[in-house]
Amino acid sequence: MSPARIGIVTVSDRASRGEYEDKGGPAIRDWLARTLATPWEAVPRVIADERALIETTLRALSDIEACCLIVTTGGTGPAPRDVTPEATEAVCGKMLPGFGELMRSVSLASVPTAILSRQTAGIRGKSLIINLPGKPAAIAECLSAVFPAVPYCIDLIGGDYLETHAKLCTAFRPGGASGGTQKKI
Repeated sequence: MSPARIGIVTVSDRASRGEYEDKGGPAIRDWLARTLATPWEAVPRVIADERALIETTLRALSDIEACCLIVTTGGTGPAPRDVTPEATEAVCGKMLPGFGELMRSVSLASVPTAILSRQTAGIRGKSLIINLPGKPAAIAECLSAVFPAVPYCIDLIGGDYLETHAKLCTAFRPGGASGGTQKKI
């Protein structure tokens, strides 16, 4: 059985040019490595804040790389070059606004500027795409808030079956629910 594939996309002009160390992508990878019990492999990308490039990358990770989950970091603020949510909306068939609402709510408990964040999530084919903020502490906070719903969402769209380490994150599946293209390990 092949491992689940998870796209990790850092959207940053400076990181893509090598002027800034990417801390967001590694923070996502570390969080997932601690939390997921299912074998998985990262499909990482570090790209510039260019809408067309973000859209192309998300399409490729979903359609070609067959990632069941694609997590982005960066480009969710109000600055002119912050276009990750727009790119995500452009490639998704369905949007899931509850993800962004919950992430902002959780972040507001820590920092008043969280209200400026425009995180979102959506579905493209069998891929769930989630936009996270760029700061590693906020990444962990937001993933911890929304991830209990992620495995079941991926089940519903026909993606890989993901299990979590219950001590770190209890994935919610309604009684008797199963799905995905892989069975429990």
